[in-house]
Amino acid sequence: MFRRTTTSTKGRSFLHVIKLVSPFVMVVVLQAAIAGFSLEVMSSVRAYVAGEAMWSRSQKNAVYFLNLYLHSGDASQFAQYQTSLAVPIGDEFARWALERDPVDVEVARIGFLQGDNDPDDVPGLIWLFRYFKQVSFLKEAIREWAATDPMLLELNVFGEVIRSELENGPVQDGNRLQLLSSRLSELNAQFTVHANRFSTVLGEGSRAIKMTLACVNIVTALTLILLLIWHTRRLVLQRQAFEDALHAEKERLAWQASHDWLTGLSNRRAFEARLQSELDNIATGSLGLILLDLDQFKNVNDSCGHLAGDRLLCQVAQLLQQERRPHDLVARLGGDEFGLILPQCSPSGAIDIAERLRRSLELFSFTWDDRCFAVTASIGVTCIADRCTTLEGAMRHADAACYRAKEKGRNRVQVDSVRPDVVLVASRQREAARA
Repeated sequence: MFRRTTTSTKGRSFLHVIKLVSPFVMVVVLQAAIAGFSLEVMSSVRAYVAGEAMWSRSQKNAVYFLNLYLHSGDASQFAQYQTSLAVPIGDEFARWALERDPVDVEVARIGFLQGDNDPDDVPGLIWLFRYFKQVSFLKEAIREWAATDPMLLELNVFGEVIRSELENGPVQDGNRLQLLSSRLSELNAQFTVHANRFSTVLGEGSRAIKMTLACVNIVTALTLILLLIWHTRRLVLQRQAFEDALHAEKERLAWQASHDWLTGLSNRRAFEARLQSELDNIATGSLGLILLDLDQFKNVNDSCGHLAGDRLLCQVAQLLQQERRPHDLVARLGGDEFGLILPQCSPSGAIDIAERLRRSLELFSFTWDDRCFAVTASIGVTCIADRCTTLEGAMRHADAACYRAKEKGRNRVQVDSVRPDVVLVASRQREAARA
């Protein structure tokens, strides 16, 4: 009695386990079956894609070699035309055999082999056609395939017509030759249209089957995949945020290294680097260099405070930016000193720009707490036409000119060129212009 009860309990436990795991087993089996079925369909679709490529290429080759034969009369080219034409004709026979009732599998197999399809792919080609020809994508592909039958027949007949004409020698009538060649081109274009549609439909069907296969096989692991995607996305976003912050910090540091924090203009370091680059690349014309020092700037700082002085510097920086040419560089060199680099600028042009800056500053009025201050500047200009001029030399000449402008009473432009003859020419040009 005890042994019978134990056996019965074990049996019920076993059945309970089977009951618990059977749904999972069924899902796994179903997934395996669907996966195997889908892979078989995919393999057959790929075989059709490969076959379509061979079918399309052979049709084009047939037209090509027939056209060569038409113009040359070379029998070897006609033989190549026949060899190429046999491929789509074999595929056509295979399709006809599969559309019969009952289906002639053996004829279809022979036709596909004549169509130069891989022997291992032929069973899949037959299977897919027989059982899935009503599926939308395959039905449309077969329709495009069948649409080439009349053209294929015409090409076959056309070849025989051309051969019969060439048996009596080359075609002498130019219009006749042009007519035959044009018709071959038309046939080739028609073949291409249907071949492209056939290929497109097969590609869309292949992608649809692939998507279905992917959906079916990942359904049980969807949660894990979503978690993995979420976690990966979070890591990617964190890394991207870090990289963006690092990039922004690098840009900020790079900007700070080359710009004045108050006015936003280039600083002395960037100014000297640009000046050295321009000196190294003087090719034609000359280079203008302007140093500008505000007059009586200390009075604004002393009477209104450094905040007012900072505001004045910012407004002067904006004015200089507005007056510069697009490719000129304006920089704050320190304190109330500014510099301008004028590439490809003649001596007279550099002097004109400096004078325009002087007048703009003279007309500018700075207001702070209802107090108005006149703003003027002492401006030194140097004109460089010699590639051998050093940065230190150029700055020394400009600085000397600026110093002499201050000595002569401020609010003026003073020129000190590294080449005195350049200044003389510029002065004469300005006098001639005034006259």
